[in-house]
Amino acid sequence: AVVSTQSGHYGREMKIEKKQQAANQKGNKKKDKKKGGGGGGGGTGELSPWPSYIQDRITLFDKLYAEYQEYLSTRERKPIQITLPDGKVIEGESWTTTPFDVASGISAGLAQNSVISKVNGVLWDLDRPLEGDCNIELLNFDSREGKEVFWHSTAHVLGEAMERRYVGCLCYGPPIESGFYYDMHMPEAAVCEADYSGLETIMKGIVKKKQPFQRLEMTKEDLLEMFKYNEFKTRIIKNKIDTPTTTVYRCGPLIDLCRGPHVRNTGKIKTLKVTKNSSTYWEGNAEAESLQRIYGISFPDNKLMKEWKIFQEEAAKRDHRKIGLQQELFFFHELSAGSCFWLPKGTIIFNTLQKWIQEEYLKRGFTEVITPNMYNTKLWETSGHWQHYAENMFSFDVEKEKYALKPMNCPGHCLMFGHRPRSWRELPVRLADFGVLHRNELSGALSGLTRVRRFQQDDAHIFCTPDQIVEEIRGCLDFLQAVYTVLGFTYELKLSTRPEKYMGEIEVWEDAESRLKQALDEFGAPWELNPGDGAFYGPKIDITVHDALRRSHQCATIQLDFQLPIRFQLSYNAPDGTEKRPVIVHRAVLGSIERLTGILTEHFAGKWPFWLSPRQVMVVPVMPMFNDYANELQRKLHLQGIAIDTDLDDGSTLNKKVRNAQLAQYNFIFVVGEKEQTSGTVNVRTRDNVVHGEFTYEDISEKLSRLRDSKSNLDTLE
Repeated sequence: AVVSTQSGHYGREMKIEKKQQAANQKGNKKKDKKKGGGGGGGGTGELSPWPSYIQDRITLFDKLYAEYQEYLSTRERKPIQITLPDGKVIEGESWTTTPFDVASGISAGLAQNSVISKVNGVLWDLDRPLEGDCNIELLNFDSREGKEVFWHSTAHVLGEAMERRYVGCLCYGPPIESGFYYDMHMPEAAVCEADYSGLETIMKGIVKKKQPFQRLEMTKEDLLEMFKYNEFKTRIIKNKIDTPTTTVYRCGPLIDLCRGPHVRNTGKIKTLKVTKNSSTYWEGNAEAESLQRIYGISFPDNKLMKEWKIFQEEAAKRDHRKIGLQQELFFFHELSAGSCFWLPKGTIIFNTLQKWIQEEYLKRGFTEVITPNMYNTKLWETSGHWQHYAENMFSFDVEKEKYALKPMNCPGHCLMFGHRPRSWRELPVRLADFGVLHRNELSGALSGLTRVRRFQQDDAHIFCTPDQIVEEIRGCLDFLQAVYTVLGFTYELKLSTRPEKYMGEIEVWEDAESRLKQALDEFGAPWELNPGDGAFYGPKIDITVHDALRRSHQCATIQLDFQLPIRFQLSYNAPDGTEKRPVIVHRAVLGSIERLTGILTEHFAGKWPFWLSPRQVMVVPVMPMFNDYANELQRKLHLQGIAIDTDLDDGSTLNKKVRNAQLAQYNFIFVVGEKEQTSGTVNVRTRDNVVHGEFTYEDISEKLSRLRDSKSNLDTLE
């Protein structure tokens, strides 16, 4: 399970997943094919006997848990008031009444469907006694936090199965965006797909037993004794727990270092599946131990599992890597791993997106600039990136000086702002840059267009006064709304505030956060507070978009930065003649164009809307004698910026040509013959075989231009 001190949040667990994904080893090439523990496929392969540490853990847990129960019995019971979300107040007793009691008192259905509770805003086990007056919420699986707790609990079930199946040490096992995983160090074994059914059999047996989850707070000394067999848990206890105590949870024979909370018992899990496996490194460090990772999914209802399987089938059909090859948009090559080769059709999409944002820049007062690709590392030392990000940068020696390819544009833009004196009259200065960026991602983490080493993004930095923050943030929010509306994305906004480790003065942070809140309120869209998840250099607005399959992606970013202006000693001359520090707003709307193209490929399932399509029109002559007319149409519309091709294959029938164009996702097919050539017209049909009929060249040219410029996602000729 995932461990932290008592005050942690699930957001940190998600960060562990993102970091460790970067260490996944491509194709599990480094796996040791020797089977340790329970061996390979067939049956459950369960160890017999179980490892001795399991009983040692249980013995210590039982002793300490009995002491904890004795302690609970001494707590004074007092009447308490429990306030429900609708304001209704229920009477209870401290150290006796549990959230499950509250739910049962309302209705049996509510108690049955509740996954977890929230007490005074903190996630709380349903069977954990309430300690005083409180506000309480009851969350089901439909809620985000309900899913996280449910999948976290199933990760423990997987962890128990892994301990019973393999010889090794469990590491981390968090919930992730869709399911969960567990890592295990097993130097003499490697997981393979043949193991899945055996693991699932063990897990289903655990579920059938309805093993309760028991929470126990332990001292560091007792924790070190309990987990002395596991060097990874010992590292966590010594290096990451900075409080006198933290919690463990027991589920059957599994006892794990874990913050919780969890479902009441394993019987809440009605259906589960092991989905995949990979290898990774301890905490994402390529120099550390190699681990085996097993992923899974689970639900409280069989119907949800069926829906998930259908979703996975649809997602597989939409895989941008497959569509990219089918439509000849892009490819990757091992001689430049992680760098996309944009083919002509893919380049049309790339250029269309870039041109669109450039048009928006003109409307919104951004100035486009070009900055160098490589810098002396002294720049990154000044910005602070070298100290924290050097391992993710490509660096090399030039005449005995260390240089690096830029992974971001902000330090270069700071040099640009600071190269001459600035007046308050110039502010805000909005610098936009499509420069090529490089980040040294591990080879095993590379994944099509969604994780690359070379990329370009609609990066921009706004240098403004503190008084201009609200207006500039409003402008950024308006910008992203305009773009995401066109793309057909819905989105969520979260304000991430000052983290535990931050730079600067609290007063400055509080002022900036209040300004961001004001901008969000004025913008008018719903938003949530995400306490403590801001960057160390300033608060930020996290934007999550949802595609056609309701999957979540993070593309845009809006961040305030107080630290770079200080590090680069940036200033402007204020109206009173004094030198003042500007504030920097980091912002991107599309984010990486590579990543966005991957997302859009799957969002549209390869059926590109006309304005973005690399195959807008195919001209099909009915006979070779009309090829010249087809070529003339192609030439004229090409000069108008239409992505148009001709099919002059004399060996194919008319019907086959039309069908080929439809399968290739050409938005419109122009069929031309003697009648069309004589009258200067085209006969139009769509890829969905909707026949629009005959149009003059002038008419269809105007309609196509209007459709392209409208950026509509519907191919409607008006």
